[in-house]
Amino acid sequence: MSDVFMLSERQMERIEPFLPLAYGVPRVNDRRVLSGIVYVIRNSLQWKDAPQAYGPHKTLYNRFIRWSRLGVFDRIFVALTEQAGRSKRLMIDATHLKAHRTSASLLKKELFPAISDGQKAA
Repeated sequence: MSDVFMLSERQMERIEPFLPLAYGVPRVNDRRVLSGIVYVIRNSLQWKDAPQAYGPHKTLYNRFIRWSRLGVFDRIFVALTEQAGRSKRLMIDATHLKAHRTSASLLKKELFPAISDGQKAA
């Protein structure tokens, strides 16, 4: 597969200090799993659509959820931005994300605050 993305060894060396220690059973290849997570997120795929080269999609999903809750990715992003000499504020452009079809009714139900003081959506 030529379109498979893999983190380089140098990139992994920079990331590894922020990964949690493995207890008990050793984890599967961190480089492969992290590359799969990046590939899925970068291409806006569902976990089940990840190429087999990254291993089982359930492993990608479980590792992403577990490490997100532990703040692993936050620590990686902060450290990399500091090393690059950038500010501590991390901004991600999410304009490409789709809204769920039920989100259109949030203003009507007053579950989401109106942006302006103008009239509410009819």
